Amino acid sequence: MSEISTMVYVVDDDAAARESLEALLLSAGHDVQTFENGETFLEAYSPDWAGCAVLDVRMPGLSGLQVQEELVNRQSTLPVIIVTGHGDLPMAVRAMQAGALDFIEKPYDEERLFESVELAVQTGQQQAEASQALTALKERFDQLTPREREVLVEVAYGHPNKVVAHKLGISARTVEIHRARVVEKMQARSLSHLVRMAIQLGLLSE
Repeated sequence: MSEISTMVYVVDDDAAARESLEALLLSAGHDVQTFENGETFLEAYSPDWAGCAVLDVRMPGLSGLQVQEELVNRQSTLPVIIVTGHGDLPMAVRAMQAGALDFIEKPYDEERLFESVELAVQTGQQQAEASQALTALKERFDQLTPREREVLVEVAYGHPNKVVAHKLGISARTVEIHRARVVEKMQARSLSHLVRMAIQLGLLSE
């Protein structure tokens, strides 16, 4: 799995506020990229971004809430922090209800800001790592033959080789061979590991 680098993406139409926040975050050791509006941020956005997004709630064009909604639509793993003025608190609460990690009021309490961004970046990195691991898992699953996929599902349900053989109309020895190939291709350390993989891939129904 490749190393994941994190970035704090600041989206604010107020140039002075944007530059001030960038300087604060840089002083705390974060890599920062800034955008003057939600549209340019979404145009640049890539699904492999990791870190967090700091969105001003009230901007011309797309609001911070609308940008957040679009990130959700794109199944983004990027945690969102909403920046709000005093009069925008109801909107900030709505953002939290929609999944934002935190909201921070202007003017910033630097310590609060640093803590919130640090938590968001850690969360974003963990989510990006989980997404990367799932992508790698799907790639391994794609290498299985149709028969190996059938055997994987049956084994993950806990069915013995003889039962699998009878169900699929093949010999128990053939099931053993397929099973060994499945374990090798999926890089499973144990049966329980293989079951967890099957669950992650959504192969097991309730």
